[in-house]
Amino acid sequence: MQGVREWTARLVAWARRRRDPVVVQTLRSAAAATIAYVIALRLSPEAAPLTAPLTALLVVQVTLYSTLTTGVRRVNSVVTGVLVAIAFSLLVGLTWWSLGLLIVASLVVGRLVRVEEFVPEVAISAMLVLGVTTVGDTAWARVLETLIGAVVGLACNLLLAPPVWVDEAGESIEGLARRVRKLMLRMGEEAAGRPPVELATARLYEARELDHDIVEVDAALRQAEDSLKLNPRVKEGLLHRVVLRTGLDTLEICTVVLRVLARTLTDLAKERDPFAEDPGLLDRDQDPEPLFGPETGRTVEQLLSEIGDAVVSFAVLVTTHVSVSAESAEGRLTAELRQASATRDKLAQLLLEGIQRDSRHWQLHGAVLTEVNRILDELDTEHRSRRLLEELDRAAREQRERMPHLTRLQESWRRNRRALARRSR
Repeated sequence: MQGVREWTARLVAWARRRRDPVVVQTLRSAAAATIAYVIALRLSPEAAPLTAPLTALLVVQVTLYSTLTTGVRRVNSVVTGVLVAIAFSLLVGLTWWSLGLLIVASLVVGRLVRVEEFVPEVAISAMLVLGVTTVGDTAWARVLETLIGAVVGLACNLLLAPPVWVDEAGESIEGLARRVRKLMLRMGEEAAGRPPVELATARLYEARELDHDIVEVDAALRQAEDSLKLNPRVKEGLLHRVVLRTGLDTLEICTVVLRVLARTLTDLAKERDPFAEDPGLLDRDQDPEPLFGPETGRTVEQLLSEIGDAVVSFAVLVTTHVSVSAESAEGRLTAELRQASATRDKLAQLLLEGIQRDSRHWQLHGAVLTEVNRILDELDTEHRSRRLLEELDRAAREQRERMPHLTRLQESWRRNRRALARRSR
């Protein structure tokens, strides 16, 4: 029985590795380069037509959308460079000054034909072709090999569907949410006690460092968005893109508000710490005053813990694709927000009573309440539903304006499907 379990575990691990996007992308790139080289050996006059596998390797990008856009620009850049080299070889040949003029002309022409990031490749192709003796034969062979590599790369992405990076982007979003929750828990524990200014300041720096995490998550999300475009394996790609993007936007707003909350608690710690004005003193004969009263501090800790749980549930909701799981995640998020709202109301009452007894720091206490209100409002399910509808309408409107002919074809196809469905009934 133990052997069966181990064999099953190895089989599951092997299946997961096969579906891993990095493994899939590596195999697709190697296959495309090999096929391009085999075809180029038969069609190109060169003995070692390495331009074809190189082009195929570069054209087969991570996503089908980037492959199509990259392939066109790469072919354009190589062909442009070859034509510039042919023109220079017929006029002046290869000298030190003609090489300089060739590079300048290639870079300028590359900008004019709008090959974007492949502008340097125009100059590289021109120099490689100009440096050989039989310029004409080599030039057209290079064009042929480039076309072979580009066609093979595009065909591999059409026949072998590229990986979808949505799961990786979802893991990045959930990881960001868990880091936010962990920071909230630490801030809540310290808010219930007597944190020195140094500790409160350290939490403020941690909140600021979340900006770097957001940049990394945004890069993963951009890759996922590209993998959904023009991908035959994906249905409702626009909906997936909008759900993930709006989810990351909400988490980004929450991290900004959390940074402001950390700054408020730091300012409150400075007000409560008698040694804050003179950090050079090493001997503390008394602890800082607590940030809040005993019951208020416990309520702040409880509220930040509940909000942290809601942030994680929100991230799970926006990264869940199965309808049953999504409904479960939404129900859990709604219950957590309801509990957090009740704790927030309790905190508001305690802060009001505290301000009536001692109004010295009422601005900072009011700021704490305002900032937790903003986070709760951003996580609210109704607020998110409105935002989703607005973004879907905006994306659909932009698509209609950008591709009116395709939109008319899609609408005609839908009308025909509805008419056929009515006739069949």
